[in-house]
Amino acid sequence: MENSENGRLDVMLYHTGKRIFDVCVAGAALVLLAPLMLLIAERIRRDSEGPALFYQDREGFLGKPFAILKFRTMATPATGEFNVFEQAKRSDPRITRVGAFLRQSSLDELPQLLNVLRGSMSLVGPRPHVTALSERFAPLIQGYYERLRAKPGITGLAQVSGCRGETATVAQMAARIDLDRAYVAQRSLWQDLLICVRTLRSSIGGDDAY
Repeated sequence: MENSENGRLDVMLYHTGKRIFDVCVAGAALVLLAPLMLLIAERIRRDSEGPALFYQDREGFLGKPFAILKFRTMATPATGEFNVFEQAKRSDPRITRVGAFLRQSSLDELPQLLNVLRGSMSLVGPRPHVTALSERFAPLIQGYYERLRAKPGITGLAQVSGCRGETATVAQMAARIDLDRAYVAQRSLWQDLLICVRTLRSSIGGDDAY
């Protein structure tokens, strides 16, 4: 009984500490990066027609859907809607000139700091998928939905371990899911901090960012 109570206390302390870390870092980052984000928004609007921000429904904690925010990196289609299933590919003609740089540098993810403050995302966790992507791969990969036991993140263990970008094959997605499951099983504030540091070190460049 005592071990069980200690375990629950550890989990509570982890989630409390993680939320404090998320709010403090995301809040400070938004203040410091506000001029850059305004500049990016202005460049997007000048480069192509359409809004600077793009939002899309994604799977959140325990499968609860939420609207993820990103800087728009693709040309707005005539219908005003994006194909929520079709992932971006290398040399994708839908990606704008400014969008290519934003995706390469991961700056398109900055608006998700607002998602973190709202509580729908964390700084670190499995990247949130669209439902259509999960419906395709979940029947083919054992333990696929275990990733939803953690709040989705702006960055994650899979992303800093090389599993970033398009997941066109079952093998590519399975490699990402294995790392997501490993994060959920071993998550700690120390691991979150290390992932944040690795993300900052690798945010510029990388052949799998497009």
